[in-house]
Amino acid sequence: MEWLRQISKAIDYIENNLTGEISYDEAAKIACCSTYYFQRMFSYISDVTLSDYIRRRRMTQAAFDIQSSKTKIIDIGTKYGYASPTSFNRAFQSVHGISPTAARAEGTLLQSYPPISFKIAVTGGESMRYRIEKKEAFRVVGARTTLQEDMGENQKTVPKFWNKMLGSTMLSEICKLANPSKNNIFGITAYTNPENIYYYIATETDIPIPHGMYELEIPQATWVIFECNGYFKESVQTIFKRFIMEWIPFSGYTYAELPDIEVYPIDDQQSKSGYAEVWIAVKKEKEEEWE
Repeated sequence: MEWLRQISKAIDYIENNLTGEISYDEAAKIACCSTYYFQRMFSYISDVTLSDYIRRRRMTQAAFDIQSSKTKIIDIGTKYGYASPTSFNRAFQSVHGISPTAARAEGTLLQSYPPISFKIAVTGGESMRYRIEKKEAFRVVGARTTLQEDMGENQKTVPKFWNKMLGSTMLSEICKLANPSKNNIFGITAYTNPENIYYYIATETDIPIPHGMYELEIPQATWVIFECNGYFKESVQTIFKRFIMEWIPFSGYTYAELPDIEVYPIDDQQSKSGYAEVWIAVKKEKEEEWE
């Protein structure tokens, strides 16, 4: 439950600063996680990126101001953090589909986005197949692409990267590197700092790094491993959302903020559906010593 309480406090901070400066770093601090992971988790549980949410909330309030007062449009734009009429007009139209000036007319149809609130709800009792495993550190080698702190952009980047890899010989070359006892290809989201966020398509191997590839060390950790079947993209996204909203609040664990790992079978490299696993590193509130 603590994670939901923390993120609710972060939402309160955002709501209280819609007419001022909103610091992603401060919101993340309130939520007790890094800025990157706050944005990542927010997008999974709300189905909208943090930047989109803030824009929608500001434009909702701006529309109320436009229709309930005679304040100049330019002053309302400034109130909600837009330095120029052009940027305010663009943001307003992206939410409401009309200009701020047109919104002043009586009877105009506008969009209203209320504040997000997080709470536990009964969802029908659908099961989640999982197991907890402690794993020693291991090394993967493969290809990677750069990600951003903007989760909306990352949701476009990763599928494009997979399509590029599936259409090239690189993926088969990566698969050939796999240790004999392993038969998996990994999709790994790894964050070090805002300038070093990558998505890897890689395999566990002891072979030296081939030219044009990269290595990544995965630290020893406790992992909750979820099993899923279906279309890979939808299954993986569903797992992350249910992990935050349904599993973590009652598990006695917290999110460890280590690389998130998707595990796919090597056998059928071209398949976009089937059996897969999602590994998410977790820790107890008072983490036990590694045995």
